[in-house]
Amino acid sequence: MKLYGKYLRKYKVPFLIAILCVAMEAVCDLLGPTLMSHIVNSGIEKGSLTEVYYWGIRMLIVTLIGACFAITRNNLASHVSQRMGADLRADLFEKIMSFSEVSADKIESGSLITRMTNDTSQIVHFVNGMMRIFLKAPITCIGSIILASMLNIRLSLIIYGVVAVVTILIYISMKASYPRFYKLQKAMDQVNSKVQEYLMGVRLVKVFGTFEKETNKFEEANSNLMQKVISSQMVITLISPFLTLVVGIGTAVVIYIGSRLFTMNLANTGDITAFIIYMAQILSSLLMITNVFTMFVRTKASTARINEVFDCEEDCLRSNKGRKLSGKITFENVTFAYPSGSGVPAINDLSFSINSGESLAIIGPTGSGKSTITWLLLRFYDVDSGKIILDDYDIKTLGADEIRSNVAIVPQNPMLFSGSVAENLRWGDKHANIDELQKTAEKAHADFIMQMPNGYDSLLGSGGVNLSGGQKQRISIARGILKKAPILILDDATSALDAITEAKVRENLKSKDFNQTVIMITQRCGTAMSADKILVMDSGRKVGFGTHEELMESCEVYQDIYHTQIESGREA
Repeated sequence: MKLYGKYLRKYKVPFLIAILCVAMEAVCDLLGPTLMSHIVNSGIEKGSLTEVYYWGIRMLIVTLIGACFAITRNNLASHVSQRMGADLRADLFEKIMSFSEVSADKIESGSLITRMTNDTSQIVHFVNGMMRIFLKAPITCIGSIILASMLNIRLSLIIYGVVAVVTILIYISMKASYPRFYKLQKAMDQVNSKVQEYLMGVRLVKVFGTFEKETNKFEEANSNLMQKVISSQMVITLISPFLTLVVGIGTAVVIYIGSRLFTMNLANTGDITAFIIYMAQILSSLLMITNVFTMFVRTKASTARINEVFDCEEDCLRSNKGRKLSGKITFENVTFAYPSGSGVPAINDLSFSINSGESLAIIGPTGSGKSTITWLLLRFYDVDSGKIILDDYDIKTLGADEIRSNVAIVPQNPMLFSGSVAENLRWGDKHANIDELQKTAEKAHADFIMQMPNGYDSLLGSGGVNLSGGQKQRISIARGILKKAPILILDDATSALDAITEAKVRENLKSKDFNQTVIMITQRCGTAMSADKILVMDSGRKVGFGTHEELMESCEVYQDIYHTQIESGREA
């Protein structure tokens, strides 16, 4: 209820008006059978056409008033539920954007999409229904029971029995439905994840010819979803006929006992007619209440899944100090293991330091912890022990926004977004003019941009699908340079570039007008040799730190890399 309360308070006035309209509409519906009994008793039985007109006109007026209330609450319900859905999706998106890396690892992207779409839609439907029909059903049901009891207390005993049996059936339905609906949403997550995986790796699937395998995996997830849907609907399918049967039997008993009471002058025709109409209203209300509880159970599962998102750990605290750092970096005995990993430290007792404006190359075998250093530096994760110091500040005393505003990163697999080339570059500086874009592109040797049909206004597909790997990397490098952050991280960012282009980019980064601390994570010894300092990693530990010449004398791992790549002719 906390989730709903937050949003319903925002639309309290239209919500309360809608509830009032629902209540008044229910009252108008309840007056119908009573007015009908007056038409039968006072008009038809006594042969008075005047009484028929008198009560008939009043019945028509009540019906028209009820219709006005119904139109009003329908409009308000649609407005409030859709606005609430929009607010909920916006809040979910904002929350996901503030996820810590631990939270991002915890919930798969496919599941997050399901929660933002299907689960949110379920809540919107529930709120809409709650304002339109959910409250009307119990009001109509309870009101019908009360008015029927006022007409004839003897016949009303039948209603009490019917309601008791139906209540038991609804309780059984709720207990059986909830776990099934929760599993249904999980199965939907799996289908979304399979589709997302295929769309992201469609080219790889085609290259390796694994279309049949991917189709089988999707069919498995799809069949699982179908089974979960059937399982969740089976409860409703079995319960609904029983509800109809119970109320039908109750109506038959009312007619039978009513006829006996009529012969004994203990009930009149109008009362029995009204009683049968009230039984029909009770049947309709009970079926509606069953649907309400079914939707409530399903919405409860969706609400729990959305609350899981809101309860996830957020990124480290924001800061409003806006400190500008110079770029000095110090690691002091840092140890770190991924929270959702095997528990083996990815970084073990790491210490090193570089001054502002220096360049550092980090090299080592795959899985040696090179990229982990980057994630710790950006404070995607906090260290288990030791310290990371930027300038003179312990990184834990700085807000995430404060750290990342001072760091630009160019990942190995650059992520470009749908839009123009200029829009992608301006991620580095949203105020950059076209001259600045061109100068930055020149430093990254992204001269191919001017050869595109519309230059910097050329549109890119999602992920930059209409560019080669090297082109995407150069745009990503230009974006990182444009940010003009004190610290620039190149995470194997030139892996798709040829040796000549890479050398030109490195030279530009070392130019006098480019005063940044540059960290280059690389597999290439030739790239590492150009840095002021080289950090050699192996199995999460520092096995060497210094210049190329120093490491060639003291670090066996670095010597092996050099001999393998340079002397064997693998790298120019």
